[in-house]
Parts: sequence; C-alpha cells; structure tokens
Amino acid sequence: MPQSPIELKGSSFTLSVIHLYSEEPKLIKKALRDKVSQAPDFLKNAPVVINIAELTPNADLYSIHKAIVSAGLRIVGVSGCTDPLLRKKVNDAGLPVLSEGKSQKTVEIQPEIVHSEPDMIVVPPTSESSYRKTRIINTPVRSGQRIYAPNSDLIVTTNVSAGAELLADGNIHIYGVMRGRALAGASGDVDSQIYCTHLQAELVSIAGEYWLSDQIPTEFLAKAARLCLVDNKLHIEYLN
Repeated sequence: MPQSPIELKGSSFTLSVIHLYSEEPKLIKKALRDKVSQAPDFLKNAPVVINIAELTPNADLYSIHKAIVSAGLRIVGVSGCTDPLLRKKVNDAGLPVLSEGKSQKTVEIQPEIVHSEPDMIVVPPTSESSYRKTRIINTPVRSGQRIYAPNSDLIVTTNVSAGAELLADGNIHIYGVMRGRALAGASGDVDSQIYCTHLQAELVSIAGEYWLSDQIPTEFLAKAARLCLVDNKLHIEYLN
C-alpha cells in the first residue's frame, strides 16, 4: 500500500490575540498599524486570532477582516464568538471559530510565537514529563536565530545579538549582553521570570505581556535586572 502524501498530527502554537473593542474598521486599522510599526520585524504578517466578545451582532466582520489584513496581520481564527449571528458571520467569512484555553490572558496584542521558523534551535527536554529542567546555551546567539526551550527554563551564558530571539515555557536567564528578544512563560505560565545581567533588549515578554525597547524604563538599560508579572503587568527591578 503506497504511503500517504500527508500526515495529520496535533501541535501547539501560541498566537497573538487581538481583542476588539471597536467596530470601526478605520480605527482598528490605524491602531494595528501603529502597533506593527513599533516592531515590524516581529509583527508584520504575523498570524493572529481576533477576539470579538465585545462586538455587537451588527458588526461588519468583512470590513474588520479587511482592515486587519491591510494593517499587515493575518487572521487564523476567531475567539469569543458566543452570539449566534456573529458566529454565522464568522463561518460565512470562512474563518475558524476557536475556543480560548483557560491559561489565555486578555491582552490587546501579545507577541506571536511560532515553533516552525527556519534557523530556529529547539532545545529538547530530557524527558516528556520533565519540567523546569534547565536548558543551557553556551554559544553566542546571533541575529536571526531563535532558541526555544519547551517545558523548561533557558540559560544563555553569552551575548544575544539584536534580531535574535529566546523563548522558553519557563524562566529565561541571560548572563551576557541581551540585545535581542526574550519571551518567558511562552505557554502561558504567569510565574515565569526573566533575569538579565546586561539588559538592552528589543522586546521582553512574560506570558504574553510585553514591552518593546522604548517601554523599558531607561534607568534599567545596560543594568542587571529581573522581570516578572505583578497583577498581570510587567514589573522590573534591579538584580542584586
């Protein structure tokens, strides 16, 4: 019997979720373009889920869809769809209706994490059941490279270049100059933290809450710092 040309497997992705609080396509488009312009390499053409829980049944989903795509994003699903009329509009638009997991957080836009990019190193766990087993990278992380540590913490003992990205389901430790992006708690763990001895990051994120470089308090730049979530918001303090 010939081998099938396809194989269907389950997988897990953490995607950006756009919570819509307006039904005006022009306002949505402008707000999203502003967001994308802050981190074009990170957000442009990113796959996103739109949450429409706050929209009325009269919302023009076709125009909203068009506005989001024209802002440079790609819709892969719709969540928060409880109204039957809205659900029909979603189905008519050919978009899948998604159910948000319990661990998902309400954010306007959270950084997209895709586990299938080229030039990405996935550090395997020692066993499927292990968690918080530290993964260690002892070589510099260059621009364009992504390192992902599933179900574990990640330690980088050297420098991380601008344009590089670190992702971990647990904590992230950087013992060199950090100029790239660090995303801890990638699977939604709000207790994850980021520790850095020389913070100059393009982006820092914990469980979907994030700061771009210009949002990091200037007094912490080039300093040793610890980041965590306090009341579901990013908090930073000096690392002693």
